[in-house]
Amino acid sequence: MNKTLLVLKHEIITILSRPSFLFAMFGIPIIGAAVFMIAGQLSKGNPAQNLLTQLVSSPQTVQTEGYVDQSGIIKEIPASVQPGLLVAFPDEASAVQALTDGNISAYYIIPADYIQSGKITYIRSDFNPLGSSGQSALLDWLLQVNMLGGNIQLATLINGPKNLEKVSLSTTPQREESNLLTFFLPYAVTMLFYIIILSAASLLLNSVAKEKENRTIEILMVSITPRQLLTGKIVGLGILGLLQTIAWVGTGRLLLAMSGTTFNLPIAFQLPPSFLIWSVIFFLLGYAVYASLMAGLGALVPNLREASQATILVIFPLIIPVILINVLIEEPHSLVSTIMSLFPLTAPVAMMSRLSAGGVPFWQTLLSAVLLALTAVLVLRAVARMFHAQALLSGQTFNRKMFFNALLGKL
Repeated sequence: MNKTLLVLKHEIITILSRPSFLFAMFGIPIIGAAVFMIAGQLSKGNPAQNLLTQLVSSPQTVQTEGYVDQSGIIKEIPASVQPGLLVAFPDEASAVQALTDGNISAYYIIPADYIQSGKITYIRSDFNPLGSSGQSALLDWLLQVNMLGGNIQLATLINGPKNLEKVSLSTTPQREESNLLTFFLPYAVTMLFYIIILSAASLLLNSVAKEKENRTIEILMVSITPRQLLTGKIVGLGILGLLQTIAWVGTGRLLLAMSGTTFNLPIAFQLPPSFLIWSVIFFLLGYAVYASLMAGLGALVPNLREASQATILVIFPLIIPVILINVLIEEPHSLVSTIMSLFPLTAPVAMMSRLSAGGVPFWQTLLSAVLLALTAVLVLRAVARMFHAQALLSGQTFNRKMFFNALLGKL
């Protein structure tokens, strides 16, 4: 036990002595908090905000365009349309002349068979594939009003209801779909847990692989058992990863809680205290699974270079939620999202993404944690079997078949 504690202490001191880790653990939250506070001050309408607005904003330019209505559909222009935006021309020759003289920036040709073809030609003097089609939306509106006999109200309702009132029977505050945080909050949580779990587990892989490469492991094997070495490393680096998780998630939750007064955001975007508890649970369990797999990988590779190349075998399941992040955010209760949040190898990231989106049933969260805990126990046992002196001291080349056979206890 004393030897395990020595390994644990050594790993913590070694990692904490790295400036890069200290910056990642404390510097990033401090910078985020500073940016958040500055943005909050700017949002209060102080002189700094006005100056910033003047620097980055520019007056919007409105260009006049023309149209040639060969179909005869447009018979009237509603009074609500600003004069001078669209100019009617009797034929294309006059429109071309106005374009040449610079009186208009472009013009539209509405063919005689527009009702059958639905086709409109847009002509301009310059080539601008990235630019918008000028007043095309306004022209569509004019055509729509005139085809409906000038009934502006009916034309408006065809595009959708004027006022859509959404009523939810849920007792919890609902998020507005138009609010950017509805997407970016789960997105940030997904990337946060992916980075934290991957970086914490990678520390263990680098530690084992580096000690094998510089032959320090041969000296350690004289006075310590492989299981004591594995336990000390996993627990020590897990403590550091847990502290980083608490620092990042805690800072994020504190900033969101402050947002109610800083940015006047709805209470629906303030993560509940239970989220912090689940974040610690899923980090610990996710770390236990992936750190164990990384340790097993480090035990079998001869050097750090091959360890880095073989990492994709271990982390691929963790990448899946990142690839399907839009599904997790936009459809958090779909079958795909539910399966990813319950499958142990994707659950640490997928479940936290769903929890940040809100509305996850408690039984699903609990079941996911239980399945992840069982997987962590099984993986730890499998890695402990391959974490023996023969594997640690051997310098044989790594291959995928050997790794999976070792996990299954066939070596």
